[in-house]
Amino acid sequence: MKIGIISDTHDDLQNVRKAIEIFKKENVSLVIHAGDYVFPGVVQEFKELQNKAQLIGVYGNNDGEKIGLLNKFKEIGGDLRGDFAEKEIDGLKFGIYHGTNEELKQAVSKSNEYDIFVCGHTHNKDERRIGRTQILNPGTAHQNFPDKDGRIEKDPTVIIYDTIVQRYEFISLKESRRII
Repeated sequence: MKIGIISDTHDDLQNVRKAIEIFKKENVSLVIHAGDYVFPGVVQEFKELQNKAQLIGVYGNNDGEKIGLLNKFKEIGGDLRGDFAEKEIDGLKFGIYHGTNEELKQAVSKSNEYDIFVCGHTHNKDERRIGRTQILNPGTAHQNFPDKDGRIEKDPTVIIYDTIVQRYEFISLKESRRII
């Protein structure tokens, strides 16, 4: 199964639409959103994938409209799980967390509880392995949004993860190209 992974959209409807087009082109069956939608209307955009892919997500630290987000998820048949989610897909155990609490994020990363641990928050792409756990952070999907150090991410990205071959690729939203 192909999975689209996105995080930190922060109201950027233009890039959300670009990500959705990529997810459609890649024939993803599931989209994981690691939080910071900010505006419930961001979730509404994923309705376009409703018959093609399910949306599962968690809250981020900038998601103050929790009831509005939950209602939008319900409207489109998505699954908003709160602050942390677990999901088994093709025999792989996924953990999903925005990443706001660094100590919690590190504890989960080192727990060997998950095959794949998806997080966001830093606005920086990350791909590393700790024990059995592949950690994936797609970076930010927002254009021109500063990371925690004040730097502007020049290349907003998403990830396509294939559970069958257990490989992933970062894809640029700026140029709709794969990043090696």
